[in-house]
Amino acid sequence: MERKIGITDTTLRDGHQSLLATRMKTEDMLPIAEKMDAIGFHSLEVWGGATFDACMRFLNEDPWERLQSLRKAFKRTKLQMLLRGQNLVGYRHYADDVVEEFIKRSIANGIDILRIFDALNDTRNMARAMEVAKKEGGHVQATISYTLSPVHNLEYYVNMGRELKEMGADSLCIKDMSGILTPNVAAQLVARLKAETGLPLQLHCHYTSGMAAMTYLKAVEAGVDVLDTAMSPLALGTSQPATETMVAVLAETPWSTGLDIEALSEIAAYFREVRKKYKEFDVGDGVVDVNVLRYQIPGGMISNFITQLSQQNALDRLSEVLAEVPRVRQDLGYPPLVTPTSQIVGAQAVLNVLVGRYKMVTKEVKEYLRGFYGRPPGPVNEEIRKAIIGEEKPIECRPADLIEPELPRVRKEVAAYIQKEEDVLSYALFPAVAKTFLMERMAAKYNVDFNLAEEALDKGYPV
Repeated sequence: MERKIGITDTTLRDGHQSLLATRMKTEDMLPIAEKMDAIGFHSLEVWGGATFDACMRFLNEDPWERLQSLRKAFKRTKLQMLLRGQNLVGYRHYADDVVEEFIKRSIANGIDILRIFDALNDTRNMARAMEVAKKEGGHVQATISYTLSPVHNLEYYVNMGRELKEMGADSLCIKDMSGILTPNVAAQLVARLKAETGLPLQLHCHYTSGMAAMTYLKAVEAGVDVLDTAMSPLALGTSQPATETMVAVLAETPWSTGLDIEALSEIAAYFREVRKKYKEFDVGDGVVDVNVLRYQIPGGMISNFITQLSQQNALDRLSEVLAEVPRVRQDLGYPPLVTPTSQIVGAQAVLNVLVGRYKMVTKEVKEYLRGFYGRPPGPVNEEIRKAIIGEEKPIECRPADLIEPELPRVRKEVAAYIQKEEDVLSYALFPAVAKTFLMERMAAKYNVDFNLAEEALDKGYPV
């Protein structure tokens, strides 16, 4: 039976996040926007994930202004973002008032589709974001983070899919952040989710292990509706399969995308030149990494390990760290390795190798074991838990239920140097980074010395 397959192009978000350390500037996105807008993509992933933080931290850009510019440039195509549930685009849980206001502003500024996930697949951490997005008229794409463990089997994922449908999901996404979803398992999982939920289903795989394109084809045969790809200059490696490749492959099947390969080639030529500008941040050699199949470690984690161990003159111990990751993950109840749990597991694995197993424990691991990140997918190692937090009982409620509203306090703290309501949210999410960004913007606007402006505002004087 013929069926048209939708393509979500991730070049402007996950493509450069995976291969160029999230450094692509808005000025390199806008010149090609008209051509991309004319292609007929299902959607374009342009925002969320690490882009919000990176805009302010590294590029001196306002992430809200980026979204506004892209929305103005893309007149026909739906814009999509990645949202970490109660973590939004940050690395901790935020209060419900921050979640609500952030999602309202995201949709108001141009986001059509919100891909909402939780690192632990704890649906309680997705509920408020889904509810608000739905209320504001956004498309809620509820997401299953795919991983492998004794507790993560087909029934686990199908049950989660059913639950997300009951929670109001408009579509589902299988998010394979490590590139470990095999073609045969994808076919089974897609068929079951389609049969038991009836919802549109999208598949997001990273190419890290070299399987993703094969996985995509089997998923299409099994009934998937939309695939995530990136333009070839920012595809493969730890990014997604190439857009042009999948379009060409599917053109010879009953599931054509209908996209013009010639028009895509012009866009690819543009990004081939853009990539050259970011050579110092380029981590994408396109090489398949089979370690991900052994350790389930996303590509970004391995590069972080190399950096951390190099700083400690211990790069020769990388293989020990890679072997320790699965052990830490087992101790913590098999969390999927995606932000922020990948950082939590990874940092502890490094400490365990360099200092001794759990001789030194990160604050994040303590908080995780207390339940403040959510419900672990499987049972944690009780011996390890007691050694770290003693007889303290982990919380059983939704973690955000314990967080007081944050916006009233934030508004007072940031009142002196905001220009728009979105600035409040930027500060709520990343206080230190946003304060510097907003202060520098104000100093430039009034042509005053940054340090003097900061000192005046800290003392309560207007600039």
